[in-house]
Amino acid sequence: MKRYLTYSILLAATAVFISCQKDFLNTSPTETVSTAPPEQRLNGLYLMMIQSGTGGTTAQSDFGQKMVDMYTDFLSGDMALTNAPYGWFQDIANLKISGLPQNTYNYIPWRYYYRMIYETNKSIAELATPKNDREKYALAQFHALRAHAYYYLMQLFTTKYEPDSSTNSIPLYTQANVTTKAKAKQSDIYALIVSDLQFAIDNLDGFRRDNKGMIDKNVAKGILAYVYATMGENQKVAELAQDIINKSGYPLTTREQTVYNSTTGKGGGFNDVQTSSWMWGFDIIAENGVNLGSWWGFMDMFTYSYASVGETKAIDDKLHQQIRNSDIRKKQFDTFVDDEGESYSLLPVNKFFAPERKFQGQRVILTDYIFMRVDEFYLLAAEALAKLGQDAQAKTIYKKLLTLRYPEATAATDITYVDALSNTELQDDIYLNTRIELWGEGKSYLALKRNHKTVNRGSNHYEVKNQSFNYDNPKLSLTIPQNELQNNLDL
Repeated sequence: MKRYLTYSILLAATAVFISCQKDFLNTSPTETVSTAPPEQRLNGLYLMMIQSGTGGTTAQSDFGQKMVDMYTDFLSGDMALTNAPYGWFQDIANLKISGLPQNTYNYIPWRYYYRMIYETNKSIAELATPKNDREKYALAQFHALRAHAYYYLMQLFTTKYEPDSSTNSIPLYTQANVTTKAKAKQSDIYALIVSDLQFAIDNLDGFRRDNKGMIDKNVAKGILAYVYATMGENQKVAELAQDIINKSGYPLTTREQTVYNSTTGKGGGFNDVQTSSWMWGFDIIAENGVNLGSWWGFMDMFTYSYASVGETKAIDDKLHQQIRNSDIRKKQFDTFVDDEGESYSLLPVNKFFAPERKFQGQRVILTDYIFMRVDEFYLLAAEALAKLGQDAQAKTIYKKLLTLRYPEATAATDITYVDALSNTELQDDIYLNTRIELWGEGKSYLALKRNHKTVNRGSNHYEVKNQSFNYDNPKLSLTIPQNELQNNLDL
């Protein structure tokens, strides 16, 4: 491709809690990033989830939570890097970072999450005795964010859930003034995660957030459901997920919201935090400075950035083949021809796109980030219930979602196959549909690990084609970075 990017990303993103840009680039994962009051720091942590440089580098692949979501989608094998003219995420997508602590892709998420942990530890200590509801709600959110950070570190930097292991693990910090620690037992880390989230759930009762960028009670329940799923606590998963389904008030994503319809010119996008099924997301505005180095920049052909100049991401072709022909989600992926005649296959151009759908049309990114939607908990509830042997209840919940993934006229017939599934077949089908439904949203990797599945990569990956990897293969996990190994003598 002859097209090149002709303007550069603004590295100094809006940051109400950063004293200077140098703080972003400090190589210590436990360095303070804020002298602001705790409640202001909370806003800063939410901003950190969407900003460039929060993993301590100037790399355009360093942009917060959606960066991690892209990491995990590549590691799961469901997202294929199909071209790599600029090389971003190439080492991740081609499974080249395991055992290489000096690789920056290991450092960025480590530094990002431990930085979040440092800040939450500091604020939790300062708000230990909240004076009012406002401080209580802030304290609860700090606990939830700390749990969120530890949960993702455990997913990324351990090969599997081994509660008794202190070797297949990471350091545990609960105080901001502690510089280094040895690896803790996994059970101790998960105990803190559960405790933090339960504290958040209990203390967010009555909290009414101003926007979906903040964690509320339902989001905290959702994170805890994922944690319990990793731990194999399926009864607790089923209870939490069904509680979200029945009491949160969020409706399932509709057929129209699921996929773009070229005939009507409507539908799809997954680009608006006001979408009724979204539980947690970020309302991107121009002042956030989100541009080239962003999830949208790396994913969307209708955004002027890396994807639109040939660094394309597609659904794994083996996974796409498993989507039933009548399933409307199959149409989320299509061949795209750019204005120079370059053709790209199986791109998510009908799932994720800037609303105008003009090639390279979005220059200042205003499309929103999704972190969690209620559909996840229909799938998680069905998965947990099936694992408990409660197939009838699992199928009832499962079919509520599946009904909306087939045309209205044929849906009742299209989903009858579910009734005849054995328990094993049902679990396999739920896993498959979790990968299909949540493709590109950073959830497939979590499902891969908790279900102890095998990655079977297809033929459309840039490298490492047609190969299989068990869920606990070290190639599918990250390595503690060199910076930490050098500075933490307790490891």
